[in-house]
Amino acid sequence: MATVVSSPERMAVGFARLLRRLEVATPLDAVLTFMNALSLVGIDDRRAVYWAARTTLIRHHEDIAVFDKAFAVFWEHRETPGGADDADLQQVTLALDTDDEGSSDGSATPGDEPTLTVRFSGVETLSTKDFAAYSDDEMHLAMQWMTRLRVAGAPRRSLRQVPNMRPSGRPDMRRTVRASLAAGGEPVRRRFTTAGDKHRRLVLLLDISGSMEPYARALLRFVHAAVAGRQRVEAFTLGTRLTRVTRQMSSKDPDLALRTTGEEVQDWSGGTRLGETLRLFNDQWGVRGMARGAIVVILSDGWDRGDPLLLAEQMQRLGRVAHRVTWVNPLKVTPGYAPLARGMAAALPYVDDFVEGHSLEALERLTKVISRA
Repeated sequence: MATVVSSPERMAVGFARLLRRLEVATPLDAVLTFMNALSLVGIDDRRAVYWAARTTLIRHHEDIAVFDKAFAVFWEHRETPGGADDADLQQVTLALDTDDEGSSDGSATPGDEPTLTVRFSGVETLSTKDFAAYSDDEMHLAMQWMTRLRVAGAPRRSLRQVPNMRPSGRPDMRRTVRASLAAGGEPVRRRFTTAGDKHRRLVLLLDISGSMEPYARALLRFVHAAVAGRQRVEAFTLGTRLTRVTRQMSSKDPDLALRTTGEEVQDWSGGTRLGETLRLFNDQWGVRGMARGAIVVILSDGWDRGDPLLLAEQMQRLGRVAHRVTWVNPLKVTPGYAPLARGMAAALPYVDDFVEGHSLEALERLTKVISRA
């Protein structure tokens, strides 16, 4: 008998994994849509489940036949609509991946029937869940997933010249002469160079005040993923004071990085003085060079006890030297949210990108915003 998992979320993800194993393309957005549809129609009405799955997961007509067989095996525990030999029946087992090694919370009982084990990742079910609602186990799983993130600023033209394989650009006399030695001194093939690319510096400013406490732990892990990637990244925390944590965050070991950062930062879960801390950043690092031509990302809910005019002034200063300023607000996803907090309202006119930061999916979108800034 197949193992039955009653949760619509897990059933949806398990079925999507089965389709992927059968080489049917099921992108994450389609799986999330199917999960939402399944939460509305339930899992008892097989006809409703069939059409919910088919309309959300199938994008090519040639995949329908494979889909029908997979649906019959997964949802109805039989081979195919129309039937075939009982010898071909498969047992379907759902297994939950709890870590990168693929351990599961259940396994199939050995038997005579061929068994198809469908594995799915708990991260997929967490992708849209708000960090504030995470349990400790879910946060641990999300932090493991964040080690895979690659956060890098968008490329820009460099003054350094690199070889150009096409006959265009700037003539490279040294390489041309060197190549001509093999042809008796005749420059048979001319060589050229062109301006290379390098990543823009990325500066991350994380608000660690009391109002950000439900999100600070996850966002700090995101900051570590960016800094540990060695892509010209600087990191600071903002609270009642400004603390540079780039060195602490540079460790490849995330536990060590978070522990040393915790020891360095003295104002966890305190008040917020965004205007004053941004002024310190601009005066000591930003305007002097660190923020010039850089992508600056501020991760904060915008709640500020300081003077909003000071915050507006410092955001304007920052905007003049930075290539792009992105503000990540975990509260932006809240239904009916409007940037009415004094700090957020003061800063918003000087922000180029105003994005969400409440979930894994939102952080993945943030990496794309950064990479194309």
